[in-house]
Amino acid sequence: MTDDTAKTHKRQELIKKFSFEDSKLSEAENFFERKKIPFTSKADSSFTFVDLFAGIGGFRLAMQANGGHCVFSSEWDDAAKQTYYENYGEVPFGDITKVNPDNIPDFEVLAGGFPCQPFSSIGKREGFQHKTQGTLFFYIANIIKKKQPKAFLLENVMGLLTHDNGNTFETIIDTLKNELGYSVFYKVLNSADFKVPQERKRLYFVGFRNDLNISNFIFPEGNKNKIGIGQFVEKDAKGPSISKHLQESYIFKKNDGHPEIIDENSDFPVKTLCASYHKIQRITGTFVRGGETGLRLLTKNECKAIMGFPKIFECPVSRTQMYHQFGNSVAVPVVIEISKKITVTLSNKGAL
Repeated sequence: MTDDTAKTHKRQELIKKFSFEDSKLSEAENFFERKKIPFTSKADSSFTFVDLFAGIGGFRLAMQANGGHCVFSSEWDDAAKQTYYENYGEVPFGDITKVNPDNIPDFEVLAGGFPCQPFSSIGKREGFQHKTQGTLFFYIANIIKKKQPKAFLLENVMGLLTHDNGNTFETIIDTLKNELGYSVFYKVLNSADFKVPQERKRLYFVGFRNDLNISNFIFPEGNKNKIGIGQFVEKDAKGPSISKHLQESYIFKKNDGHPEIIDENSDFPVKTLCASYHKIQRITGTFVRGGETGLRLLTKNECKAIMGFPKIFECPVSRTQMYHQFGNSVAVPVVIEISKKITVTLSNKGAL
């Protein structure tokens, strides 16, 4: 088989398997050229799952670490799709609103971090009234309704608990429990309790189909012995630097403890990494002592450590996109531990 024939064959396989939108076919073709797929499912996978609002695949890493095999993924952002492909050899389906659940292969666990912007405490808090994102949860609900997976794992920001005086949260719980027929458990977990050098509190939902008779689920507790960022700081990294002018006029314009400055001796977890980190915000940002100007932004490897991604994880996009992708992702070690609890719970019921 010639290289061109092999390429065409692979392209047709991808189109058939992942139902690419027509507008993305040329993009998918460009993604084809690569040497090796870093993260693949184990040959003896013990369960199947789907990866929705997949981003760069934080949920996928966690599920695969616990023996899962991904049968479908969905992510609309083109840059995130490129990073996803570089690591898993698959281009996710794009617009979830165009996904026909009947065309998704059967699976046992649904995973997804549905868009948090409408529910975030720093956003407009529009919730379900948000025309483009607030109702995307209901596409997850529709897939659950049609496919009836044994379990699901969802993630969102803490602000979801109090949005609209708790009505948004109650609507989600009511949908999952009463409309879809699942026992639902939820808890806020901090990534810093799971050997991740970052304070990142997120709300996690776990659900099991009612016929499995699972009335109790205990979330992992983690470990209160937090680890510092210092051991992950790259020494002698040259950049990207923050100019002396910006330091004097903005970064250090006040002596109020902001922003957070770290170096190799820092023995504490950093503040939450935001998707807008590239904008150099002094209140929310964490910056590193060093570089050509004495102060720099986080490197790619430091971002990986902060989010719990393996060092070999590929991120072939611009620096701005890199910050955006890691800032929007999940802390992988946290999801690994939750996923482990889910698979053990299902196995104890003979469901896996």
